[in-house]
This record gives sequence, structure tokens and C-alpha cells, in this order.
Amino acid sequence: MSGTGKSTVIAELAARGYKAVDTDDGLSELVRILDDEQTGHDPGQDWVWREDRIQELLAAEDADVLFVGGCAPNQGRFYPQFDHVVLLTAPADVLVERLTTRTNNPYGSRPEDVDRTLGLLTTVEPMLRRGAGHVVDSSGPLDEVVANVLRLVGASERR
Repeated sequence: MSGTGKSTVIAELAARGYKAVDTDDGLSELVRILDDEQTGHDPGQDWVWREDRIQELLAAEDADVLFVGGCAPNQGRFYPQFDHVVLLTAPADVLVERLTTRTNNPYGSRPEDVDRTLGLLTTVEPMLRRGAGHVVDSSGPLDEVVANVLRLVGASERR
């Protein structure tokens, strides 16, 4: 879900020395879909994981812990290869605040982006919850959110 803090958490995990990869950075692509399918993007397009690149990332054995951050309709194909699936979630008012004030991503700057994201809270987030092994409320301070994620997946704190 846009605005839940995925990229921020991934960046913080990387800053703490973990191998942490945001799938928005070269591991995803925009594809054409049917105009009436609900997505996080404009009608007729969706952001999906590049399956070849994700598989290559998961096959690499260059870190004892790997965090992968992102959300795409084809992510479930990789769940059997993950030790943990963590859903970051936040209340609607927090998502709206983050989307409309962020400066590192243009998504959310248009009212239709915010409306679409709020709609996905009732349609897509329940599916994400069913696939997740853990759910973390990301509306609190970043240090607490990251500590929760680390605790849930059994990784030690690094600074």
C-alpha cells in the first residue's frame, strides 16, 4: 500500500547494515492491463515485479538476511521463497498525510492517487493481510517500526 513506509523502512534497514532492497528501484516495471482492473496506478496500467530480477535477487547468497520491500500483484509467486512476509499498514489519515506531503515520490500528489489508495485499503489490503505472516502498524516512530520488524523476523538490532 502506498504511504505505509515501505521505502523508508527499507532505507533504514539498509542504513543499519542489512541487505535491504526496494523493488521500486529497478526490480519493477509498469505494464498494460485491462482498463477496468483496480490498481494503484492509472487505469490500464500496473506496477509489477520483474520476476527475472526478483528471482536473481533471491538466488544470491551474499547476505545472511535479506529484506525485500514493495507491493505488486505478482509478489505472491515469491512467498514460498520468503522466510517471512510482513505487511506494513497505517490508518487512512496517516496514509493521506504521507502521500500528500512526501517529496521523494510523486505518487500521491494528485487527488486521484489519494482516492485510489484509500479505495485499496478496503479491497487490496485485506488480501495482503491474508498473505502476510506478520502485520506491523507503521504509523509510529521509524525506530519503533524497524524494531518491530526486526523482532518479528528474528533479526538482531544493528546500528
